[in-house]
Amino acid sequence: MSSSTQPPRRRRYASPTCPARSSSIRAVASGDAVVAPSVTRRLLGAFLRYLPDPGSGPGTGAPPEAKTLASREREILTEVAAGLSNAEIAARLVLAEATVKTHVGRMLSKLHLRDRVQAVVYAYEHGLVRPGAGP
Repeated sequence: MSSSTQPPRRRRYASPTCPARSSSIRAVASGDAVVAPSVTRRLLGAFLRYLPDPGSGPGTGAPPEAKTLASREREILTEVAAGLSNAEIAARLVLAEATVKTHVGRMLSKLHLRDRVQAVVYAYEHGLVRPGAGP
């Protein structure tokens, strides 16, 4: 009887040179948080009922800094607020992922926000997106 032994299973990890891993490490090292879009979606799902309806909270109307956004940047903000990743936004809007990253960076800069999580909170607090409404 010959017993065939199978090689041990190897665990797969992201390569140290993986761009997503490198940017995540740099973000954490600079004091920012890294939250997966899927986690953002679950958080929104859990807290949607506690968010005010647009127009009923303290942020009625678009704040002055939101008016500085280009139409594409505002569109990107609504997609980010929906919890989509850059790749998902790129596919939905038929853009290159690098273009989406550029728009996200400019939007964060214009709104004086640190990261995507702050962008989601900003969009909901100022009534720029409606709870439960898909992009």
